[in-house]
Amino acid sequence: MRELTADGNAATPPQALLERLKDYGQEYTFALWDELSAEERDLLVKDIESLDLSRIDRIIRCSLRSQGLPTAAIEPVPESSVSTVEERTLEERERWWKMGLKAISEGKLAVVLLSGGQGTRLGSSDPKGCFNIGLPSGKSLFQLQAERILCVQRLAAQSTNEGSGGFVPIHWYIMTSPFTDDVTRKFFESHKYFGLEADQITFFQQGTIPCISKDGRFIMETPYKVAKAPDGNGGVYSALKSSRLLEDMATRGVKYLDCYGVDNALVRVADPTFLGYFIDKGVASAAKVVRKAYPQEKVGVFVRRGKGGPLSVVEYSELDPTLASAINQETGRLRYCWSNVCLHMFTLDFLNQVANGLEKDSIYHLAEKKIASTHGYTMGLKLEQFIFDAFPYAPSTALYEVLREEEFAPVKNANGSNFDTPDSAKLLVLRLHTRWVVAAGGFLTHSVPLYATGNFML
Repeated sequence: MRELTADGNAATPPQALLERLKDYGQEYTFALWDELSAEERDLLVKDIESLDLSRIDRIIRCSLRSQGLPTAAIEPVPESSVSTVEERTLEERERWWKMGLKAISEGKLAVVLLSGGQGTRLGSSDPKGCFNIGLPSGKSLFQLQAERILCVQRLAAQSTNEGSGGFVPIHWYIMTSPFTDDVTRKFFESHKYFGLEADQITFFQQGTIPCISKDGRFIMETPYKVAKAPDGNGGVYSALKSSRLLEDMATRGVKYLDCYGVDNALVRVADPTFLGYFIDKGVASAAKVVRKAYPQEKVGVFVRRGKGGPLSVVEYSELDPTLASAINQETGRLRYCWSNVCLHMFTLDFLNQVANGLEKDSIYHLAEKKIASTHGYTMGLKLEQFIFDAFPYAPSTALYEVLREEEFAPVKNANGSNFDTPDSAKLLVLRLHTRWVVAAGGFLTHSVPLYATGNFML
């Protein structure tokens, strides 16, 4: 029985919980117990009890231990692993388009949207998907993507003999975070799901994980709350598993998952051609890639880890400048030229494998950040997994080149920055739509440059 003070307040922390914290070297989280009110003590106990301490301890130990360990030498991606734009024939594209539409009409494709981030770098606390990049239509990123799903559904239905009577909705799984979930749900509801049916959308939250000091101890955001941060877009794997959504997908007859990030204004959601290519190749995973623009561009690139090893992604900060500038003498391209732009396709079977593998290995990336704490902002570590952490687990991966000006318009920085702004994304969208109009024999009443001039990043 816990000792109580005269006012009924617990004089000491719960003994069993304190012992568990001692087992993992985190008992100091109760250091300010004596200074807390009864309500604050209750909040602290509930906060600690909500944590899976053994799992978190395993992740911290494995992640800290992995830092600084030598990694396998990297090699360029074999040319045979990439379907390049110039190599694809019209016949192949048409065949893949039909294969993809057939699979979609049979309900075999679902879409997973990574939408846990806020638009803080864009000057907004709302979810990034709510952001309006300034198109004449005023459409948000969420609306652009929802309408592309509606379009593909229509095309898939028309491709079958049944026409619209054979309509099968594409299920859309939208990953939020504790910071964006409520606002995202209300945004969709207030916009009547942008024409989609409410029951074809499933919202789920990515996890959070405590922020830690360099010696692995929890950072306290307040005397009664552990500082936590989202576990990265790679948290989608464990979130799908813990939410039993992988089972939900199987029940729906889903075989393939189109997975992408929210902040791409040109994303081709549920692209039938990419899906057909993926099915035709018979691989476990695939990614759309764009050619790296210049050696110093801040994008991760696909590489092969070790001789004959799996394809994986190396972040720009981890790529030696000499390797980043190296030229393939046969092609004239950068040797490491295939940029990862977070446009992925997976089989459902592979997602199950990844979720289990990542959980077992428990290795997260450590990012040194300023973290709000009881001592003001302090330098600490956030633990994250990335969506591309899946690729080393794949028995086979194929890369599919797309044109930057057709499928990649990132919205990451506020207007006024040098690149990846709402204005630059808006211009890329307008240019693409202008080319479509002109190609169809139409004309414009306002001039839009059809192709980038000067610095194409603008």
